[in-house]
Amino acid sequence: MDLAALTIFRAVVRENGVTRAAAKLNRVQSNVTTRIKQLEEQLGTELFVRDGRRLVLTPAGETLLPYAERLLALADEARHAVKDARPSGRLRLGTMESVAATRLPGLLAQYHQTWPDVALELETGTTGKLIERVREFEVDAAIVATPLDPGWIGELFEVVPVFREELVMVSPRGHPPIRHAGDISLSTLIAFEVGCAYRTHIEKWYMEHGIRPARVLELGSYHAIVACVAAGAGVAFAPRSVLALLPESDDIAVHPLAELGSIETLLVWRRGHFSSALNALRGMLVASGNVQEKPAVEVAA
Repeated sequence: MDLAALTIFRAVVRENGVTRAAAKLNRVQSNVTTRIKQLEEQLGTELFVRDGRRLVLTPAGETLLPYAERLLALADEARHAVKDARPSGRLRLGTMESVAATRLPGLLAQYHQTWPDVALELETGTTGKLIERVREFEVDAAIVATPLDPGWIGELFEVVPVFREELVMVSPRGHPPIRHAGDISLSTLIAFEVGCAYRTHIEKWYMEHGIRPARVLELGSYHAIVACVAAGAGVAFAPRSVLALLPESDDIAVHPLAELGSIETLLVWRRGHFSSALNALRGMLVASGNVQEKPAVEVAA
């Protein structure tokens, strides 16, 4: 097996077919088809079966895919190791919306000025989705909130803490002070979709007080969430750093939640998928963060 064949195999899987894989790789379709057939001949087994117009992985193809991902990641790491250490190439970074709004604008501007040869691509999502995208090699690293489950990573990832965030409760103006979940008089919790680590921490806090929100209204941005709270639709939670960026409102009240403490924000990447570009970003994040740098942590299953 050569790396080019594995790259083509992975592209066919990711792009759900030969046509889009060929376009992605700037190859003609016949070349992609030929290379897949050659790989199948080398392995002595079919990697795809056709289901109508779709190509579906066979069990052998399912088995090969994670090996291909690991081999290609290792080859990429080797290339970076023997090249000039100056950061270059593409860096795909995932991040929570809250971090993108509060912590990253100035830092990314500095990064672009310092390392102009790096093409940095940014996407946002919930912690759950971002971890999955790192797992599937769809981003190189992600900035996430610490999940509730201490065994969330297994042996696939390495992490380093970069920030601490204070979660606060947001209610309509005039709501009595909230120190415990039992103080909340509104039955609707306004939150991001399932997969948001902050939501998981808040729901656990509710449950520790023997309470469960009657309903959860899911929205996709803090601006929308705070607007709904101001309108009296329910209560919500947010990092205090996010609220500092939003326009001041006389229609909301902010309640500290001492019981929760602070929640660490982590930079996470897949083991063996490290580069000089990622290392430069890691250094900037740690330097600009509000936690002391610790060695990269391996979390056991």
